[in-house]
Amino acid sequence: MRNGGGMHAKDILIDSYSRIQEEVHNTVEGLAPDLLNTRPAPDANSISWLVWHLTRVQDDHVADAFGIEQVWLTQDWEKRFALDLPRHDIGYGHSAAKVAKVRVDDGELLTGYYDAVHAQTLGVLRDLAGKDLERVVDERWDPPVTLGVRLISVLSDDLQHVGQAAYLRGLLQSEAE
Repeated sequence: MRNGGGMHAKDILIDSYSRIQEEVHNTVEGLAPDLLNTRPAPDANSISWLVWHLTRVQDDHVADAFGIEQVWLTQDWEKRFALDLPRHDIGYGHSAAKVAKVRVDDGELLTGYYDAVHAQTLGVLRDLAGKDLERVVDERWDPPVTLGVRLISVLSDDLQHVGQAAYLRGLLQSEAE
């Protein structure tokens, strides 16, 4: 981060995505698998699902916007998670039954995958020029979605989900006491 000379858009994005990484680690680390996988109600999401989903969304959307491969597929995270879901599934619109399929035996699987996605995200953000943010990455919307809007959309989604996961952690830990 620059001091004194002002921040560029990419610096703001890098800082913002780094905050997601911090919150993912703060939320997941030290939790036993039973708490990671607990759903407080039959239709509710677990911490595992929330963190997996926010990571899948970031991986999918950033890879698509920059024309690169998802780390889910290139670094064998799909095989490590071994979920009974389609390989390109990101969790959007999941039913309660599909949410139940996202379970982990160790929080390090979640943080490891997030860290790999984060590294790829920072790699493309570091090479970003201001004009790149105006490039249209999705013409299915009116108006078409630019790279800048897509990056902010992913950031917003990720922050909401990691906040939900952090809230759930506090709720589950207070019930366990």
